[in-house]
Amino acid sequence: MLPLYTTGQVRKVDSDAINYFSYPSLLLMENAAINSVNISIEKLSLDSKYDRIAVICGKGNNGGDGFAIARHFALRGYKVEVFSLYKDEELTDDATVNCQILKKLSEALPDIFVGSINSSYYKAALLSATVVVDAILGSGAKGKLSAEISETVKFLNELPAKKVAIDIPTGVDGDTGYYFPDEAFAADLTISLGEFKMGLFTPKALEVCGDIVRGDIGVDRSMYLNEGAANYLIEPEDAYFSLPERERTLHKYSHGRVQAIAGSKFFPGAALLAAHSALKIGAGAVKIFAPVSLKDMIFPTHESELVFDFYEDRKKGFLTVEVAKKLCKEMDSSKVILIGPGLGRDAQTKKAIVALIKATADIPGVIDADALNAISGGIYTTLNLKNKILTPHLGEFAVLTGMKPADIEKDVYAAGRRFTEETGAYLILKSARTMIFSPEGNTFVNSLGNSGMAKIGTGDVLTGAIAGLLAQSNDLESAAISGVFLHSLSADLLKERETEYGYTATQIKENLPGAIKFLQKSFA
Repeated sequence: MLPLYTTGQVRKVDSDAINYFSYPSLLLMENAAINSVNISIEKLSLDSKYDRIAVICGKGNNGGDGFAIARHFALRGYKVEVFSLYKDEELTDDATVNCQILKKLSEALPDIFVGSINSSYYKAALLSATVVVDAILGSGAKGKLSAEISETVKFLNELPAKKVAIDIPTGVDGDTGYYFPDEAFAADLTISLGEFKMGLFTPKALEVCGDIVRGDIGVDRSMYLNEGAANYLIEPEDAYFSLPERERTLHKYSHGRVQAIAGSKFFPGAALLAAHSALKIGAGAVKIFAPVSLKDMIFPTHESELVFDFYEDRKKGFLTVEVAKKLCKEMDSSKVILIGPGLGRDAQTKKAIVALIKATADIPGVIDADALNAISGGIYTTLNLKNKILTPHLGEFAVLTGMKPADIEKDVYAAGRRFTEETGAYLILKSARTMIFSPEGNTFVNSLGNSGMAKIGTGDVLTGAIAGLLAQSNDLESAAISGVFLHSLSADLLKERETEYGYTATQIKENLPGAIKFLQKSFA
């Protein structure tokens, strides 16, 4: 796993490198600049014959990085124009040194221009630039931007040029990923200096960070490890080593059984998607508890491997409290429970769901969709959820907790940690950047996925996949990590074949074995 750090932790390592190990601060800045130029050229396929670089600099160390970056672009033959938001006397010491070097160099090299954003040349130069480098604030952004910086960012975002953010896009909080509307530099590439900052990997930040790459500043990486990260980016090997081991002597009943309480007359397909996903990812047997009135509706379309236990519903087509009482007695503690997909939101169904969750407190399981709605409004605080994985998207999580979506986005890490500390459950917050929160206070961020997953049914497939892995391993954390990763990997592999426009949740389900095979080959 790749550790994600707070901006304070990264600044402390910088300070230790300077004050304890005697690194000159200018050397760190120089290393950052050289590495940022190398990364930009490689990732954006830049060519000095055609590309024209514009760098916008602030007054702090991020601005100092910008002046040094401009110099190294110029020394490689690029035409470079640099514009500062501040007067020379307002710059920090290191920024002043790099600004002065650049100005002296501009006297010898005609392809360097150094000026102010207030100059008459500023807008014309930016309009002709092919690359714009944001070196305004970096990790210094907290709260709303000043009027001048805000207007600058808005202008930069309107430009057709490729955009690079140095360390953190201006306006984005490096710890929470939050930014005020229209107040963040929209980067195509973000170069996180030193180490990855946790704020860059939130769903909110995903909208403006583009491709995120670590920029080396010449400090031994072991210095960061001493800081102790609590948040991590999931890598392929994490998903691979989280997969359950399969022994040749196992049989279907010893290799994971899932009991799924899912489906209603409103959404019968959700139960099938979730249950069959559990089989596709390796569960030995899956039984669906469903209303008998759905029998004729489900049987013409269901996969023959699934086992059904149809309960009498008196043609209501949904789960009732009366039925729940009977099902509670049938739940097997040696199996995993999957509850929620397609159950509907009838008042009786909600009461039945609460009763089932109470009765299965000791059974590991996954709670999703309509089951999440049933335990909202504070009900979840009365339940024992320590053996459960909850899988809401942002809207469902807001309803579940009573928080406003906007408040969750202000610090999604804190919101997730509070929930898991309160409940003891695992939380999978689904989004374009899905995040897994553990009761121990760790966060695991998914690095895969694409816009084609924003289709009906994909959440049901994820629920089934996690339940299937949990049934095999009986390990909540490993099931969550490998389930989330494989679900997204399956979709990414489909995108390569079919683009993100056309594939469906059913195809993601069918491609789960292919995703596992792809992962296995990668580590063969």
